[in-house]
Amino acid sequence: MARIAFLGVGRMGAGMAARMLGAGHEVSVFNRTPEKAAGLVTAGATLAATPREAAHGAEAIFAMVADDDASRAAWLGADGALAGEYVPDAFAVEFSTVSRRWVLELAKHAAAHGIRYLDSPVTGLPDAAAAGRLTLFIGADPTHLDMARPLLAPLCTDIVHFGAVGAGTSYKLIQNLLGSIQIAATAEALRTAELAGLDLAVVTDTLSRGGAASPTVVRMCREMTGGVHDRDIAFTAALRLKDTRIGVELADAVGTPAALGHTAEQIFQRLVAGGHGDLSETKLIDLLRGPAVG
Repeated sequence: MARIAFLGVGRMGAGMAARMLGAGHEVSVFNRTPEKAAGLVTAGATLAATPREAAHGAEAIFAMVADDDASRAAWLGADGALAGEYVPDAFAVEFSTVSRRWVLELAKHAAAHGIRYLDSPVTGLPDAAAAGRLTLFIGADPTHLDMARPLLAPLCTDIVHFGAVGAGTSYKLIQNLLGSIQIAATAEALRTAELAGLDLAVVTDTLSRGGAASPTVVRMCREMTGGVHDRDIAFTAALRLKDTRIGVELADAVGTPAALGHTAEQIFQRLVAGGHGDLSETKLIDLLRGPAVG
């Protein structure tokens, strides 16, 4: 069993850290809001005051945070994990969905500290994280990945190796940008159906069984028509905007127009600017209904 530092125990990280505890690892956790780690501490984790403290003696340092800024704060600086006294050749695994630009920079920092770095964004909602049913999108040295597989096993049902560091994040950003476009399109379709006088329950059922269906479309139809956007939140509007923004950033960097991606970004910007950033991304349907409903 290994000593694991886990940085960030929000909706996704809490379930992932719990999986590591359940596998018998010694887990030290850090979270910017310490109260969110209470359940993990009760289950046997040690609460650290800083990422550096969490990384003390660690054989692997895992991070699952919201964005580039949070990731930078977790890894760098006097209190960052890379400043800690971890074991030689420790693994650093960034599970967060962050920009490719930052992933490549972080990999250089990790290499300078003698750490084996894995770029490993995940796909799956919080329930999948808690059940160990995530899929990991890996960008890493193949030898490093092979050595890390036993540590990653409690978290996932599948590992896809896309290539060198940065490749895992590139794929994740492409997938999530496609998801953002599907979410925006689903909201528009449902609003159009509503204005056309169609029964949304019938529309949802039929769309879910039709050729335009995808897991995202099916889930969005169900949750948007359900109308509950302020509890049991799987993914916030602010996080969706962040993922859309860095997905478009990647598209721009490689030279593709990404017209639909830019449009989705503008739509989610409106949702967040309207004060709904902490609500579910499904709140988008109300944005299209206008201020009288939102």
